Amino acid sequence: MTTRSPNKVIPADFATLPGLDALDAARVVLGTDAEDAEAVGIGVFSDGDVPTALGFNRDALADAGFEAAAGSTLVLLQADGPDLVAVGLGARSEATVATLRDVAAALTRAASRRSRLALRLDDLAGVEVADAVRALAEGALLARYRYTVLVRESKHVALASLVLDVPAGADAEEAVAEAFVGARAAIVARDLANTPPGHLTATNMGDIAVDLGARFGFEVEVFDKQALIDLGCGGLLGVNQGSTEEPRMLKLTYAPAGQSTVHLGLVGKGIMFDSGGISLKPSDPMHLLMKMDMGGAAAVLGAFTALRDAGVAAEVTGWLMCTDNMPSGTAMKLGDVLTTRRGTTIEVKNTDAEGRLVMSDALDLANEAGVDAIIDIATLTGAALVSLGPSTAPLLGNDQAMIDLVRAASAVVDEPVWQLPLEQKYRKQLDSEIADIANLGGPFAGATTAALFLQHFVGETPWAHLDIAGTMQSDKDDSWRTSGATGFGARILLEASRTFAPGASA
Repeated sequence: MTTRSPNKVIPADFATLPGLDALDAARVVLGTDAEDAEAVGIGVFSDGDVPTALGFNRDALADAGFEAAAGSTLVLLQADGPDLVAVGLGARSEATVATLRDVAAALTRAASRRSRLALRLDDLAGVEVADAVRALAEGALLARYRYTVLVRESKHVALASLVLDVPAGADAEEAVAEAFVGARAAIVARDLANTPPGHLTATNMGDIAVDLGARFGFEVEVFDKQALIDLGCGGLLGVNQGSTEEPRMLKLTYAPAGQSTVHLGLVGKGIMFDSGGISLKPSDPMHLLMKMDMGGAAAVLGAFTALRDAGVAAEVTGWLMCTDNMPSGTAMKLGDVLTTRRGTTIEVKNTDAEGRLVMSDALDLANEAGVDAIIDIATLTGAALVSLGPSTAPLLGNDQAMIDLVRAASAVVDEPVWQLPLEQKYRKQLDSEIADIANLGGPFAGATTAALFLQHFVGETPWAHLDIAGTMQSDKDDSWRTSGATGFGARILLEASRTFAPGASA
């Protein structure tokens, strides 16, 4: 056993980023050589001919209950040779890139006890080969993820190899590399959000960021408690008051190889564990998930691991605001007033509305840095889950071009978002009689009033806000989204950074 801090003892063999390690060990290749495969998937449309390689006609498949609906599977065990897996593609006319991502995920789950897989698709239904290859590789890599580092006798089988037998096309090899880069962003975010709070503090988060920065080409500046005091980051410091663990602000800087004319700021909420503070949460399943309340910061850090290899041309700076929110004799109290970096005073009406407090300092700093636009991401409100459920994230902002940029990115990576109106008539709910602003509005439109609070600090800078409180985790496996932390938003941020360009926020 090794001691990481005075407050916790961690197994000596604990790996902070086990999913990233597994990803590094996996390989995806293009070709027809599937001799080593333990399971071979064969794509079948619900209309048209059934591939002869499957050895069954449509009537025989239907008799076995397989109608080839998109994402459905039928495992055919062979006495000699690899398992055959019929994988449904749905109707050919309805197949999309997202369908193909789901198909690869379905194969990976159906053959979960096999480490060497192959997938054969004779027809890509008009999808460009490079797009298809990237989606197929992503689907398999993301679906096979599992957080098992603390399970002593896990039955999980990591993906060792996947052979993609698809029609030849330009840029297919590059598409495989792109799939690994995108999967890396999400898997790093998943690893971090799945890690128990006793194993991942704000201090540990800083150490991990430094290591990842050295490996993946971005700079990391770690601000400890004294540095935050010197900066006047009263929002982050106020939330940290009740914790025995020090806070950290992590400033991530990515500079492209060439001269960049645009500068994008990313802000992530990093509440390592949220008890609610003095406004203590009930001890229910949602409280258990509060180790994931740093999912926004995890998504930003995950995206940064991919910026260089994705060839992002914009300069990107990230601010991760990391601390626990704990109840104690020193915790901030209802009625306290905090003073942020810019000097704004905030009346604390609820200590469980803490994410917006830590982000206020980051938004001030992003504006000081002169960014051209800001995207923030946070597990911010329960209202996000109530309004749109666990699959779609609310998207708000002050600039339609930035909102459209994020919406387009979400469509590419198949992580759904839905724009909600930033209703200014609700802004008065945040008025305070003793401070510049209060941290809580009324009982309704909670996702909107939280965004309005953030807008106060954003000012006129073009800005989009993602509330991932509902999408941060899944109760069960869902295609390439695995049970536990989903890493939602990391790939959106990566794609948005890649497509951010002069005029995007005009």
